[in-house]
Amino acid sequence: MVRLSVNVNKVATLRNSRGGSVPSLVEAVQVCVDAGAPGITVHPRADQRHIRPLDVYEIANALESVRDRVEYNIEGDPRPELVDLVQDVRPDQCTLVPVRPGELTSEAGWAADTASEELAEIIRRVRGSGVRVSVFVDPEPYAIDWAAELGADRIELYTEPYARAFEQGGDALSSSLQNYRAAVERAIGHGLGVNAGHDLDLQNLATFLTVPGVDEVSIGHALMARAMFVGLGAVVAEYLEVTGAL
Repeated sequence: MVRLSVNVNKVATLRNSRGGSVPSLVEAVQVCVDAGAPGITVHPRADQRHIRPLDVYEIANALESVRDRVEYNIEGDPRPELVDLVQDVRPDQCTLVPVRPGELTSEAGWAADTASEELAEIIRRVRGSGVRVSVFVDPEPYAIDWAAELGADRIELYTEPYARAFEQGGDALSSSLQNYRAAVERAIGHGLGVNAGHDLDLQNLATFLTVPGVDEVSIGHALMARAMFVGLGAVVAEYLEVTGAL
């Protein structure tokens, strides 16, 4: 079974567009947990345009009684305040992602010229707090080798290229799937766990999961968009069925 981690950023985006506390992030998390979601993801950006530090703590408190079955994943760029937040909250997992100025969402994995020594030291610090570390990478051999050299526990494969290939179908899809299979095999060969995320949805997820060896998928935008029409708990159940949890 592949674990589903529900990214609740969009709930915070909607709340922040009006101000106040509606819709409630904690209530959204509880709905996801009650529906059987085995993971919750948040991405507190520096500009606080969706998840805010207080949200991170409130969600941690809401998950405290179910941490034996629901994992908490905090993702973000390794700026000092994010690292401090992770070390204070001590989620199950921290996913380190690059952030480009002005981006709406993540656009690629870490570049090959990233300062490795600094990032490796941050990974050591976070792992020293008892937190599993995943590094967001493109499905390329050099990126996976680099993540292993850094001392990460897992990688998260950037899956937008797969989503675009799925839309094209045919040879593009076949080639993309083979690329991801090779990436997963390489990661497992290094002893790394494998997560995946970005633009996965109910249409393309089942095909992606024909790639063996994936531990977890993180899904937010598509899941929350569908939830507007059929309900959050119902959509979580739909995704759990695809991942094999139901």
